[in-house]
Amino acid sequence: MLHFDEQVLRVSRGETPAEVVLKNCRIVDVFTGAIISGDIAINGQYIVGIGSYNGQMEIDVNWSYIAPGFIDGHVHIESSMVSPCQFAAAILPRGTTTVIADPHELANVYGTAAIEYFLKQDAQIPLDIYLMLPSCVPATDLETSGAVLGCKELEKYINHPKVLGLGEMMNYPGVIYGDAAVWNKISLFRKHDKIIDGHIQAVDGELLCSYVLGGIRSNHECISAIEASKCLQMGMKLMLREGTAAKNLKDLLPVVNKYTSRHCMLVTDDRHPTDLRSQGHIDYLIRLCIESGMEPVEAIQMATINTAQYFGLKDLGAIAPGYLADLVVLEDLSGLQVKKVMKKGAIAAEEGRPLFPKPESAANDDLPTGIKVKRITEADLQLALNGSQVHVIEIIPGQITTRHLTVPVDRYLSGCSKNFNPFMALAFLSLPVIPQLRLTDKGLVDVDQFKIIELVD
Repeated sequence: MLHFDEQVLRVSRGETPAEVVLKNCRIVDVFTGAIISGDIAINGQYIVGIGSYNGQMEIDVNWSYIAPGFIDGHVHIESSMVSPCQFAAAILPRGTTTVIADPHELANVYGTAAIEYFLKQDAQIPLDIYLMLPSCVPATDLETSGAVLGCKELEKYINHPKVLGLGEMMNYPGVIYGDAAVWNKISLFRKHDKIIDGHIQAVDGELLCSYVLGGIRSNHECISAIEASKCLQMGMKLMLREGTAAKNLKDLLPVVNKYTSRHCMLVTDDRHPTDLRSQGHIDYLIRLCIESGMEPVEAIQMATINTAQYFGLKDLGAIAPGYLADLVVLEDLSGLQVKKVMKKGAIAAEEGRPLFPKPESAANDDLPTGIKVKRITEADLQLALNGSQVHVIEIIPGQITTRHLTVPVDRYLSGCSKNFNPFMALAFLSLPVIPQLRLTDKGLVDVDQFKIIELVD
C-alpha cells in the first residue's frame, strides 16, 4: 500500500518532480473507456499523478498507448512445463504483470510443498503470483494422488497475503449433494471471507443453483454462450478461457455486452510453451476479442480492472493515483504490440525481452524429484475384450471435454485436427471431473455417472 507523506503529496500536486515520469502518453482509462492524453508521475512503486508533470527521470513514450498491466485470472503455471521464473520471462514481455495461479496439478503430487514452492518463487521474481489454494487434492476418489489437502493443511496458508481464496471447486457433485469434506472446505473459506472459484460444466437449473449456493462466484469451464449466460444469471463471474487444450473464447463472446462485460475476465488456464512463444499470453486473448469486433478498451477491461476487482486487488488493474505502476506501453490498440512493460515502477521488459535477473533459486530445487510408478509388464498392457462393444474416449479438438462413444470391438478410430496439442490433450484425460469419459490409474471413468465402468459391454 502506498504510504502518503508530505513529500508524496507535493509530487502529486506537481510542486516537486516525481522520481519517474512517462511523458506524452495516451492513457487507457478502464473506468470510463476514454483515452486520456497526459503524463504519468511515479514515485517508488506507485502512480501518484496523471496530468502535466516533471520528473527526475523522464521517459518520452511519444504518444504511445499506456494500459494497466494485464492480469491472468486463472492459470496453472506448472502446465507451461517451466519454472515460475521462466514463465515470467515469457509473459512479462507480453504485458502480463500478475497471475492468479491454482497449483493443484503440482499439489496433487507434492501436497503443501507445491504451495511453499510457488510462494518462495513469487518473492524472487517481478511477476506477481497470487494463489487460489487447491480445493480438490485429490480431485475425486476415482484416482490416486500423491497427497491429500484437507482443511487442516489449507488453513495454514489461508491468511497469507498472496493467498486469495479457494481454487476451482471441481468436485461439483460433492458441492451439490452435500459431501461433508467438501462443504467443510467451503465453510472454512467463507468464514475467512475468501473468494471461492468454480469449475462446472453441463449443469444447469436447480443443480446449478445448489452449486452456486456454496458461495462459488466464478466459472471458467463454459463452452457455449448459452451455458455462459446461465452462469451469469446466477451471479457468477464469467472467465473467458483460451488455453492450449481448451479454446472457448470466441464461442463465449456473444454473451458479452454492455451489461455483462464488467462481469467477465480473460484467463488462459493452461498454455503450452509453443503457444506462449508464437501467439502470446493475455495479450493474445485481447487481440482475439478485438479481431472479433470488440472495442479495444472493453477487451482491456476484461484483462485488468474486472479481474482486479473480483479478486479484491485494490491497487491493481487501472492507471490512477494510488495504483501500482504496473504499465504496458503499446504501439497501438488494434495489433496490441507491446513495446515496454513496467512492474511496480521499474522497467521489467522491453521490445519482447525480459530485463530482470534470474533469481538464485529459479529451478525446481525445492521439490523432490523422480516418478513413483510400479514396474509395467506386458501383461499390464493386455486387454480382455470379451464383449462386442467397447467404450471409447473421443477427443474434441479445441476442448477438454470428451465424447463417450460405444463402438464395435474391431472398429478402428483415428485422425486429428491441426489445431491439436497431443501432450495437453493427454494431460487432461486423467482429470475425472470433466465430462464425459476419463482414464485414471483406477480405470475408465464415466464422469456423468461419476463412477468407474468396464471397458467393454
